[in-house]
Amino acid sequence: MKRTDNRKPDELRPIKITNHYLKHAEGSVLIEMGDTKVICTASVEEKTAQHLKGTGKGWVTAEYGMLPRSTASRKVRDASRGKIDGRTMEIQRLIGRSLRSVTDLELLGERSIWIDCDVIQADGGTRTASITGAFIAMVEAMKWMKEREMIETIPVKSFVSAISVGILADESGEEAVLDLPYTEDSTAKVDMNVVMTDRGEYIEVQGTGEDAPFGPEQLQQMLALAAKGCRELNEIQKEILGKLE
Repeated sequence: MKRTDNRKPDELRPIKITNHYLKHAEGSVLIEMGDTKVICTASVEEKTAQHLKGTGKGWVTAEYGMLPRSTASRKVRDASRGKIDGRTMEIQRLIGRSLRSVTDLELLGERSIWIDCDVIQADGGTRTASITGAFIAMVEAMKWMKEREMIETIPVKSFVSAISVGILADESGEEAVLDLPYTEDSTAKVDMNVVMTDRGEYIEVQGTGEDAPFGPEQLQQMLALAAKGCRELNEIQKEILGKLE
């Protein structure tokens, strides 16, 4: 099956991650996956979430948004509407859960790390790119904390990344593919987002039969593609971050 950008079914889009992208944030990256571009920042706050006060545990939470011209037509800001839409809420909760799942909150102490993911250009896979980039920003913020003796060690149990997979169909048949741009995502028979650790563990699997149900064999094909993609993303993360101590 010919893909819209001529990639192989198991091939990621071109990836570029610029570390220390912003001046003021404790951790910040610009992640580019194909034409999707997201700025991810991590900010340290010297207090934990309200429900964790007195427990000795910290917190990692996330906010996500798409800038007005990140899409083909102008997207109204949430602030202008006076509320966060359901999709935005779902994605920022996903980012927060994904990062907390690999963070030792006790070693973090009663502090919070705020993750902000701002999509400046969207072409599919914004939530998965946000998770992959936000992990790097979070670890850089933890390194900043360690340098200032706020923590003794980097409180991360494993690396985490995320990628989209799906089932495309044309006159020649159906095929599982990795890392869908918008043109593929918008017509896919199945759309799935997978969040994984570098140990091969799943954090979240979000899969939907958009056009028709899918079977166990197709599910396994997509999970295998996602595992390959996440391994490659983990290697890039490790090249940028180095050894965590």
